[in-house]
Amino acid sequence: MLTIDRAIVDAILAHARRDHPDEACGVVAGPVSSDKPVRHIPMQNAARSMTFYELDSMEQLRVWREMDDHDEEPVVVYHSHTATEAYPSRSDSGIALALGEPNAHYVLVSTRDPAVEEIRSFRIVDGAVTEEPVRIVDATVDPHAVQTYMFGQSPATVDYECSDR
Repeated sequence: MLTIDRAIVDAILAHARRDHPDEACGVVAGPVSSDKPVRHIPMQNAARSMTFYELDSMEQLRVWREMDDHDEEPVVVYHSHTATEAYPSRSDSGIALALGEPNAHYVLVSTRDPAVEEIRSFRIVDGAVTEEPVRIVDATVDPHAVQTYMFGQSPATVDYECSDR
């Protein structure tokens, strides 16, 4: 089961809606072996596509090095679907990425209906996709500890700050 703070879910949804009609992607980092997602890191879809995403290799290297420096790992790897349900397709980059991050939760959100909050989480091991429950909670982490980092984006044009609830 993925347990995730409402502020982080709101940040992921805001990122996905902002990047729509292109797919959005990113990670939520947490302390190594904690399974606790605490730091939202929106990333750039290098493919700039409505049907698939690709992490920018230089940005990914920078983000993974930073997580390593802070004794963190990607607890959640997320992306959005713009016209279909929040379920991994066989062509999803997340399935290929899962080979390198088998312990991560793979979260998909759908932006096909702006009035609906559609978020689902999956475990992907050896190419096998298994859905898991998502428990959204308020205040599993100190709201001031929920951080959002931007790479390759201008804060003047993109604001990914988590909202207070």
